[in-house]
Amino acid sequence: MPDQKKQNLLITGLTLIAIVALIAAYFSPIWWVSLTAPNYPKDAFPDGIRIHFHFDKVYNGCSIAAAGTRMSNEILQKDLDETVERYNPILDAKKDANKGAQGLDCVHEMNTINHYVGMFPISTGAPVEKPMAKFFFGFFVAMLLGFIAPEGRRRLLVLAAGFAAVSVWMLVDQYALGHLESHIKSYVTDASTFFNEPEKIKVWGDNVRTITNIVIIGLIVLMGIVLAGVAKIRNFSLLLPLAPALMPVFFVIEYAGWLWFFGHNMHPWGAFTVKPFMPTVFGEGKVAQFSTYSYPYWGYGLLLIAFVCLMLAILLRRKQMRADQAND
Repeated sequence: MPDQKKQNLLITGLTLIAIVALIAAYFSPIWWVSLTAPNYPKDAFPDGIRIHFHFDKVYNGCSIAAAGTRMSNEILQKDLDETVERYNPILDAKKDANKGAQGLDCVHEMNTINHYVGMFPISTGAPVEKPMAKFFFGFFVAMLLGFIAPEGRRRLLVLAAGFAAVSVWMLVDQYALGHLESHIKSYVTDASTFFNEPEKIKVWGDNVRTITNIVIIGLIVLMGIVLAGVAKIRNFSLLLPLAPALMPVFFVIEYAGWLWFFGHNMHPWGAFTVKPFMPTVFGEGKVAQFSTYSYPYWGYGLLLIAFVCLMLAILLRRKQMRADQAND
């Protein structure tokens, strides 16, 4: 039928646009957070102390002119000296590494600020989700390719091939290449920079390993469930694009959950006592002398593009299925 062919082409086009948008979003800044305060003048910190959240890591978001950089380095060095002297001798290594730096790492600067109130280092957030994100994106791409494949045997073959490729990639990356252990080592090292509690940090690392193993097994089991669902239930294929489409929702839930964790798990060694609080998820807030800003960035826009395209594709495919059932 000509109309059905046109609909199939439209569904395929929308899904391919969504795949490109999702892949691009993985490599893009999804959300940004900035702190401003009187001791961080705007000429040195035009964007405040700014960081960018990606799916795999938190990146430096500061944009500083040369003159401002020198001023910012002086402020950072002073903050580090005070922190080392009063609260955590382990920061000596960070202080020495920062000497002579040409620019400011605002992730480290925000960690220093957070340290004053007893907050966890930023790198300790989402320690399982960040290294596993690429495999979930691979899982989503495989499901979307299966969604646009002709139903029946060919769809199952596309899904099986995609899931097998993602599973092998994940197992080789995490175990054969040792990236799981190197990630845990890096996690423990980052945590040790601000925490002088080696026994507790070792437990954290062991927990990351255990939970990551569970997630890896769970993802492989989930792939099997999806294959079985598509094979046994005709309308199950409508669920293939739904999970990727909801990535904007998943990100905000995950982001808000970790903000809650950071704001409600303060340590008593902070220079300032701050009651447990919920950091700002969206908009502007205030914590002590700092103004906080938290907003989606252009990578989140890519997720929204994928959402719109996939929801339209789902509606078109659902319309097709209803028409086919009416004709049977």
